[in-house]
Amino acid sequence: MNRKIIVAGTGCALADYLYTGVRFNSESFKKYLSHKDGDGGLAPGKLVFTEELENFSGVSYAEISRELTGGDLPAAINIGGPGLVSLINASQLLPTEDFEVRFYGGTGRDQTAEFIEDLVRKTPLNIDHYKRISDKRTPFTDVLSDPTFDNNHGERTFVNNIGAAWDYTPELLGDDFFEADIVCFGGTALVPLIHDNLTALLTRAKDKGCLTVVNTVFDFRNEKRNSGQPWPLVDTVENFGLIDLLIMDCEESLKISGKKSIEDAAQYFVSLDIATLVITNGAQDFYLFSNGKLFEKSELIKLPVSRRVNEDFKHHPESKGDTTGCGDNFAGGIISSLAHQLKTSEAEKLNLIEAVAWGVASGGFACYYVGGTYIEQELGEKHKIVEIFKYQYIQQISTK
Repeated sequence: MNRKIIVAGTGCALADYLYTGVRFNSESFKKYLSHKDGDGGLAPGKLVFTEELENFSGVSYAEISRELTGGDLPAAINIGGPGLVSLINASQLLPTEDFEVRFYGGTGRDQTAEFIEDLVRKTPLNIDHYKRISDKRTPFTDVLSDPTFDNNHGERTFVNNIGAAWDYTPELLGDDFFEADIVCFGGTALVPLIHDNLTALLTRAKDKGCLTVVNTVFDFRNEKRNSGQPWPLVDTVENFGLIDLLIMDCEESLKISGKKSIEDAAQYFVSLDIATLVITNGAQDFYLFSNGKLFEKSELIKLPVSRRVNEDFKHHPESKGDTTGCGDNFAGGIISSLAHQLKTSEAEKLNLIEAVAWGVASGGFACYYVGGTYIEQELGEKHKIVEIFKYQYIQQISTK
């Protein structure tokens, strides 16, 4: 294609308040541990809403936060959310002369909104459609990070306030959202009215000829509403065929499919009409599949994560940031490669291994800094770094 490729996305966008000194085996943390899925308690790797945690514990979140963090200030305040962070990464990996990446969403009218806007404007992402729409608080998440968890692989627990995202409706997207080449829905479970209308939005996107990407987030609303039942993502199983690329982590794949193992969940999604599937599993091997509609056909296979990252942190633990945003950056890396290949590839089908290599490299690099968003000192800086990780990963899996 000679024209500029447009990537448009919506979904979860918020301020992350990152606390890196939390220990999940501490008495203060165990005091608020969940007893069963969806009960409103804390659980490593999962998200809970502030109001649900308050109902579960009978304690105000302000007091809970002081207990968990020892009253410490956050180690960092950063941009978060599977919608926003993934698209920031994609915008940093794509040359601006050939690609435009846009984010559509809504904030409150508070200082948190100003903070997010100021930081995002230091990236190539277009946020002209990211508007102040509500008197509710701008969404935020306290990210409670324990870098010692899981044999020093690290893990996070998320406490989220949806706030202004309750007021973001499909109508606010506007017509031009669907004029993009690729439309992305990232973590829509934290933008309730977008999530509840996802099938209609995907249908409209496909009617307009867009490629569609969905990357998920823990859906606490539906976990609370129907605990033990599969989470609704689209209206019927037939509507999974509206998704060209579905990216989720292990827990989300189990909850959406209703299966008990990642292997069974993967097989379930393969049986549907999803063009491309990627299921991550933390520091473990991840799954991928393509039915040949978008990327070259690939049976369901497993690939490892980056050996370089594991070796670096094994021998130089001081170089580790935290794992916040690794999955979001992983998704953004794949989205960037999808866009790049769409413009430059002369092959009939795109290369899925190339795309996931950019995902692995992006997710791996995110472990070296605190928070999900990397602010470049100069345009193209992140691309140069991630490209090295990508080449090393291609070499790793080629000699496997």
